[in-house]
Parts: sequence; structure tokens; C-alpha cells
Amino acid sequence: MAVRPIRFVPDPVLRQKAKKVTSIDSSIQRLVDDMIETMRAVSGVGLAAPQVGVPLRVAVIEIPGGEVIVLINPEVIKREGERVVEEACLSVPGYRGEIKRSAWVKVKARDRHGRNVRLKGEELLAQALEHEIDHLDGTLYIDRVESPDKLQKLVSEPSQEEL
Repeated sequence: MAVRPIRFVPDPVLRQKAKKVTSIDSSIQRLVDDMIETMRAVSGVGLAAPQVGVPLRVAVIEIPGGEVIVLINPEVIKREGERVVEEACLSVPGYRGEIKRSAWVKVKARDRHGRNVRLKGEELLAQALEHEIDHLDGTLYIDRVESPDKLQKLVSEPSQEEL
């Protein structure tokens, strides 16, 4: 396993529609393991393969206190409700924005063993599912921000060199 570098905007891989995985082989297993390690190393809740430069429909999610969810070729098949959430992204560092997400979603995908899975999520899980599937479609949360005043630059702590 290895921590892979995160891609940042404006890297073109983040804007591509990721390709379907046709075979879950050892290279996909290695990608999944690396993505989990990378997500944990940067304290993320989710990570999509394009964020590590791989244009394939693979995502991993780990909600605090939950198990790792591996999604291969995920699709949202149902969504209901709407809520306003504050969102950030590892590929858009230094910003967060207010956007609308579904109150709950149902997703179908394959797990890392190729088994069909269906997953219902609400609140943070629903948000993470939509966020990561957006990545696989080349969409970033900043595309969903309704107006510039809904996107905020985060104030970072000064480094030792700046003090």
C-alpha cells in the first residue's frame, strides 16, 4: 500500500468523466488499498480515483466511526429531499462552500470483490456518496456553489516561517 499524491484543481483529470471498471483485478485491488491509505493519511471522509490521477469509477468512503465503503462503478439510483450543507474537498484546498445535497440517496455499485451492492445513505453518508460520485463524473462541489458569496476561503494558521 502507498499514499498517492492528491490532484488539485485545475488538474484536467478532475474534470474527466471516469471510465467504468471492466475487471476487478489485482491492479484495482492495489488502487483501492492505496486510496484507503491516502484518504486516511490526509484525514478525508472519501476519495475518488481521479483525485489520485486515475480516471476510473472507483471511490472509497469512511465516515467517522464507520467501516470503509468501497464502490466500483457506483450510480445514484434514487434520491430524496434536499438540505444545505457545508462542503470542502481535498482537491480544492483552502476553501469550503455551501451547497445543496440530497437528504438521502440510494446507490448501486460493486464492492471490491465484484459483488453487487446497494447502499442507502442519509446526512453525512449521503453527502459523501454524492460528492464522490460527482468526482467520477468530472464535477466538483465548487460547480454546485450557487454564488461566490457561498464559497469561503479558509484562514490557515501561520507557519513557523511566517511567525
